[in-house]
Amino acid sequence: MHQPTDAPATDAEKRRTLAGIIARQLDQIAPGTARVRTVPVTAVLDGEQRRKVWVSLDDALGQPIEADRAAHRAARGLLRRMLPDADWSRPHVYDAITGELTDDAPTMPEELL
Repeated sequence: MHQPTDAPATDAEKRRTLAGIIARQLDQIAPGTARVRTVPVTAVLDGEQRRKVWVSLDDALGQPIEADRAAHRAARGLLRRMLPDADWSRPHVYDAITGELTDDAPTMPEELL
């Protein structure tokens, strides 16, 4: 018989809980979202350079999710709120299946270095 404990949650348990919350909220924002890719870009708007963030919502097969601008904005906002320690000035990919946020900056293949 399993006895409930009052022991504090471990870091791994906290990460799993957070990943579950993010996955459910992403699915509410854009059903089927398994991956969110963010890429900061510089755009010239009205003759002025501005930093923008390009957001891609993909399903588990890597195919784009049909979603409007508000859904893309909401997904980015969710990740920024839930993962405040991330350096959002860099490209990232968030995997809602694993709960992993990884740096998605392009790199040169080792054999070309």
